[in-house]
Amino acid sequence: MCGIAGIFNTLRGEPVNKEFVAAMTQALHHRGPDDEAVFVNSQAGLGFKRLSIIDITTNGNQPFFSSDGKVALICNGEIYNYKELRQELQAKGYRFASDCDVEVIVHLYQEYGTALLHRLNGQFAFALYDQQKQALFLARDHFGICPLFYTRVKDSWLFASEIKALLKHPQVRREVNLTGLDQLFSLPGNISPATMFRDIHSLKPGHYLWLEDTQAVQREYWDLYYPTMSEPVERKPDAYYEEGLEALLLQAVKYRLNADVPVGFYLSGGLDSSLIGALMKKTGDRNYESFSIVFPGDHEIDESHYQQLMASHVQSYRNAVPFDSMEVQRRLESAVYFSETPLRETYNTCSLALSEKVREKKVKVILSGEGADELLGGYFGYRFDVQRMTNHATAGIKQVEELLDEDIRERLWGDPSFFYENNERELEETKRAMYASTLQHRYTEFDCFRHELVDKEKLRDRHHFNKRSYLDLKLRLSDHLIADHCDRVNYANGVEGRYPFLDINVVEFMKTIPYDLKLNNLVEKYILKRIAAKYVPQEIYTRQKYGWVAPGSPELLRSNLPWINDLLSYDRIRRQGYFNPDTIERLKKMYSKENFRLHTSYENDLLIVVLTFNIFLELFGLPDL
Repeated sequence: MCGIAGIFNTLRGEPVNKEFVAAMTQALHHRGPDDEAVFVNSQAGLGFKRLSIIDITTNGNQPFFSSDGKVALICNGEIYNYKELRQELQAKGYRFASDCDVEVIVHLYQEYGTALLHRLNGQFAFALYDQQKQALFLARDHFGICPLFYTRVKDSWLFASEIKALLKHPQVRREVNLTGLDQLFSLPGNISPATMFRDIHSLKPGHYLWLEDTQAVQREYWDLYYPTMSEPVERKPDAYYEEGLEALLLQAVKYRLNADVPVGFYLSGGLDSSLIGALMKKTGDRNYESFSIVFPGDHEIDESHYQQLMASHVQSYRNAVPFDSMEVQRRLESAVYFSETPLRETYNTCSLALSEKVREKKVKVILSGEGADELLGGYFGYRFDVQRMTNHATAGIKQVEELLDEDIRERLWGDPSFFYENNERELEETKRAMYASTLQHRYTEFDCFRHELVDKEKLRDRHHFNKRSYLDLKLRLSDHLIADHCDRVNYANGVEGRYPFLDINVVEFMKTIPYDLKLNNLVEKYILKRIAAKYVPQEIYTRQKYGWVAPGSPELLRSNLPWINDLLSYDRIRRQGYFNPDTIERLKKMYSKENFRLHTSYENDLLIVVLTFNIFLELFGLPDL
């Protein structure tokens, strides 16, 4: 994978400024340190930074062109079924200039137009310029694994793999998106199309944007459609689902081992990463290096025992990266810079340390277990839903507060009884207390719960398990876990992440699995544990789900570092005008107590958002209010 950037002029006027495209492209050097190219004509400028994975000779450098030169493509991504597609296209008479996987997109476009997206199995964000139609075609993969941002300045559209590239254009404004900030306090992270920058948008996963003349048309080409409760669904034998999922996972891993460079895997010690490592061993028939974060001396969060157990099981050399609050401090600024957002927790610093170790070992591709929790019921919320449904059936007369909560949930999710992450009414009180008085008066303007977060029709009449799974995919996975936890901190060190659980064929099959095979008698990811029993030690697949955690703002405050104290000082908070300095002082006093500890799996670390927001303002030159 790589980094892409560019400019598209919708009206004929001045030609694209090549220096602007070059500057935007250079801002993405960390995503592709192996090669670069810039293509410019009177209407379009395309910039490309390459991380060589497949066809590592210069033949794999982009842009790729059609034989007549009328179609140009730059793509950040991997197309896993490219060999099958390539054979099909060659049979139709198309010729290829390289062995690079993404070149198939050029000829698929010539054959199928925008419908080519239905043929791809991969992770991708691409820009395709059709000179004959004078149009630009931007697209992002089904799950948003590859980022793609865009904005408009005058008569030009700008796009890039990261926002920092857009900021290199002199006409792009730097201003905080208050709704994006409110999302950070309310949800796992920002939700496309929102970013932390006003007027800079993230292309939604499973969408494409067609730009032609003065028209901009955005369309959805894929989404996760769960059946309604009223649809008849044929229940097949349990073995059908177990064997089918196992076969598809093996194929997904096999696809993702295809590389002309060394491949490894992240090993947390949990079920998902352990199973991926075991399937790599079986499919690749060799030993792969693994990479793990460890917390020496902190037995509550350290998973070294399980990591080493699994590494020994698959004969993997385990690279253990020690971590503590000092390591968080050392990397916090870099984590914010590469993530391009304030953080809700500090684990991005751990992920950054992991990718540093991967680069040090000269491994370029990493497989990881993201996606299983969202699609197979791995989070605590799935079990809590069962308990709430039981309690709801025996509940008595509702209180006024409960009726108000239900009104909010009806507006958000189309179901007054569905509880997602927080008590929204209590959360609103917390947020109002966090914001400065000037923002409190404007709160209804940027309250993220007053904007549509998801299409409620895709939740209506669905089983509560499938509702939560859909929301986890939309609100947690794409723009948070995959984006700032994975893509940004991996590419900070020129490392490509690949995610077998997010293979489109695997996901389409997983949505057909009955929910009682995902959560069975409160055992989460039940069917995956049955598969894992063939591949990993029992101690791994029978252990309780363990969330990623790292030292948070209480540990940082107790370190009493001058730069942290300055970022959270009363005078700075008051001057910036975003937060209430009195509220921040009360939180600092509470968080600084020696016996205070946040349980970040259940509680929000409010001060880490404030601290990293202030880092964010400094790094990206954003103004005070």
